Amino acid sequence: MLPLSDTGLTILWIVLLVVFLVLEAATTQLVSIWFAVGALAALLAHLFGLNEIWQMALFVLVSGICVAATRPFVKKLTASKLQKTNADRCIGADAVVTEEINNLKAQGQVKTLGNVWTARAADDAVIPEGTVVTVEKMDGVKLIVRKKDETK
Repeated sequence: MLPLSDTGLTILWIVLLVVFLVLEAATTQLVSIWFAVGALAALLAHLFGLNEIWQMALFVLVSGICVAATRPFVKKLTASKLQKTNADRCIGADAVVTEEINNLKAQGQVKTLGNVWTARAADDAVIPEGTVVTVEKMDGVKLIVRKKDETK
């Protein structure tokens, strides 16, 4: 049977291994898997009879190597990517004013590509209903438009 200190170290490395694995399972960001690998290395070092200094050194070294080797790759995989929508298709498209555009009154709508959008004039001009305009850009959920014959 192992002396108490050996048993205590075995329990310590097993508990750390389990804690890091449970923490990893509870999150989706891969934040502790490297330390679980380090704890496993330290546990194996302990079972092969290496002293506590070597066990701690292996834990730190293996964890550090795992972080350095995989973290950039993991960050790239887990980075949130902007989801493109079809809304950007409107930029540069022609639209028909369905409600007079008046920036001072905060009113105006256009229809483009089959959808009706809130619209504002790029140059603060009042644009009457039925006018054909060109979409210059999007500002939140509003299209910024200019009369077709005035586009640059």
